[in-house]
Amino acid sequence: MTTKKRYRLFIEHFSKANPTAETELHYSNPFELLVAVILSAQCTDKRVNIVTKDLFRRFTNAKELAEADVEEVFEYIKSISYPNNKAKHLVGMAKILVNEFKSIVPADVDDLQKMPGVGRKTAHVIASVIYQKPVMAVDTHVFRVANRLGLTINAKTPLEAEKQLTKHLPDEVIHVAHHWLILHGRYVCVARKPKCASCEIAHFCKSYGKFN
Repeated sequence: MTTKKRYRLFIEHFSKANPTAETELHYSNPFELLVAVILSAQCTDKRVNIVTKDLFRRFTNAKELAEADVEEVFEYIKSISYPNNKAKHLVGMAKILVNEFKSIVPADVDDLQKMPGVGRKTAHVIASVIYQKPVMAVDTHVFRVANRLGLTINAKTPLEAEKQLTKHLPDEVIHVAHHWLILHGRYVCVARKPKCASCEIAHFCKSYGKFN
């Protein structure tokens, strides 16, 4: 099967099966999503959603978080992975958001990466989810699933995978394709023992049969 056909089948399937796929992180505005995505690095969305419930009650906007003590933020997020660093990142991010961007989460990927805790992947999540920009955030799920399906070929790094995915996916579906890949990796094409027998896209998966 050609790569072009595999992409076509991928888009056709998920456009029907999950046309409005979205992040499982809970948020009510761009600021809250930015906080949640920073916290989600090497941590489950489920755990992040538990923590942000109280965190967002205490810090309702960027100004309140910018004025917070790192130690207090730590108390709210201490069950998250790497809480010390993330507490510092959240306060530092909020200060820059207030002082440089007037508390408005920027749409530009380079501007987003000026803030502590915001790397390329996080910036792409914000740009795609909030602003529907045609950028692909490649996390472990996206990297694994794209490789197994055959959407990426010999991609050794997230950046290589990102370039291949954005090359072949139409701009208008890139922001939602990110979620298609994540959710498929989270619930079907799991890391250790993918559920190939119940997979609805096995017919065009390049790795089908390799995990039996």
